[in-house]
Amino acid sequence: MTDVIAAMRERLAPLAAVRLEIRDDSARHAGHAGARAGGGHFAMTIVSAQFAGKRTMERHRMVYHALGALMKTRIHALSIAARTPEET
Repeated sequence: MTDVIAAMRERLAPLAAVRLEIRDDSARHAGHAGARAGGGHFAMTIVSAQFAGKRTMERHRMVYHALGALMKTRIHALSIAARTPEET
């Protein structure tokens, strides 16, 4: 596990995910402007009861808020699949 993924997992802990999968797709984007600047490309599946009653955009905002400064420094692109346990 990369240090970025470990940092992401740590920052997402308050969302109490029952399932959290993070994949580093940075190698697939080699040469891309964001990759050259040091930001990685990631894909995430996160399942949390805290997403209940929230629209997709609200769920994504919760993830972005939890990740904080990582979104401006270590993460260039993030694909998010955010679901409740009932939606899995």
